[in-house]
Amino acid sequence: MSFARDERVALCELLDETGPEAPTLCEGWQTLDLAAHLVMRERRPDAAAGVMGGPLAGHTERVRRGLIATTPYVQLVDEIRNGPPRLSVFRIPGMDERLNTVEYFVHHEDVRRGGDGWEPRDIGAGLTDLLWQRLRAARFVFRKAPVGIELVRDDVPAGPGRQRVRITAKARTPMVTVTGGPAELTLWALGRTTAARVRFDGSEPDVRKLKQADWRV
Repeated sequence: MSFARDERVALCELLDETGPEAPTLCEGWQTLDLAAHLVMRERRPDAAAGVMGGPLAGHTERVRRGLIATTPYVQLVDEIRNGPPRLSVFRIPGMDERLNTVEYFVHHEDVRRGGDGWEPRDIGAGLTDLLWQRLRAARFVFRKAPVGIELVRDDVPAGPGRQRVRITAKARTPMVTVTGGPAELTLWALGRTTAARVRFDGSEPDVRKLKQADWRV
């Protein structure tokens, strides 16, 4: 079983269905923009380095826009569906699952939740637990958060010998607790704050500070 592959296939099916002009949760992007981003990330390593910003961000954006201008939407989706090229780092055994599971889960939800009438989907226990494991390593995402953050999953009971249900994502006082399922916490942590179904516990000023912070990835 490959969660990354499953999410890739499901996303491509959804992109086929929505067409190139559907809204997404990625600010300012339609589905065409998102498709070009995913193709660039796997097929243009020279440009992918600027995805997170920094001095190469301008080059990254020029390459993405070039793909939009020169490649039909249907071809972009087919390239995503076919996976990375043979010499890509993503072809190294294990790297697709390691590097793409969260990426494709989040972008799948970017399209699903970009429009109206969506509801959270049942992603199964395996992917749910994997997302929770990945959240333990996501502390860098919160490095600029104005308050401490504790993540709490609400889909399993706590207790001796049971799975850990709390992650201290940023050790700082004051602390705000963010509660939800691993899928919702993942989306919230990666900046999809308006669409993630989570609950905040803490003082009103601290919760407000956290809600107003921006660390979109």
